[in-house]
Amino acid sequence: MLKNDRWIVERAQQGMIEPFEPKLVRSITPDSGVPLSVISYGLSSYGYDIRLSPVEFKVFRHVPGTVVNPKKFNPGNLESVPLQSDEDGDYFILPAHSYGLGVALERLVIPPNITCLFIGKSTYARCGLIWNLTPGESGWIGWLTLEVSNSSSADCRVYANEGVVQALFLEGEPCETTYAARSGKYQDQPQRVTLAKV
Repeated sequence: MLKNDRWIVERAQQGMIEPFEPKLVRSITPDSGVPLSVISYGLSSYGYDIRLSPVEFKVFRHVPGTVVNPKKFNPGNLESVPLQSDEDGDYFILPAHSYGLGVALERLVIPPNITCLFIGKSTYARCGLIWNLTPGESGWIGWLTLEVSNSSSADCRVYANEGVVQALFLEGEPCETTYAARSGKYQDQPQRVTLAKV
């Protein structure tokens, strides 16, 4: 069963999402006092819009003579992208036809009878950005590494501190072994980009 806003609020009060925004935020008022439109984040009817952290964003780059190997991932195939700011907010640039890795601003503690699906927001999809559909398994804890592909022929901004993916919480019968119990390889991820592991 897909869980609703009332359930999400109850679980957030028990530490499932931190920090937690109890309503859908579409604009903020920064120190300048001038309202700023944002890509929405926070609680929705049947989900929660997760924000991109300003801590780190990396883009794949071509290194002659190398092939990306998920079993022996070379961090040299990634380069850090600087956080930039202007009147529209804080952002990273994702070059055309490239792939980037960021990290969620919110820390998640997934209950043992819940699996999450993280799906990209339509605002970014309409700009050619495709956020990888990622599961958050029962018992998983940490900051989600976010993967995004720029399928367009134009560079695109990816806004930090604003919504990028929506978490949908699906309840199932209790499983025999949770992600935490089997010591999943991505358990307790820090608020940094976590590279591929085997």
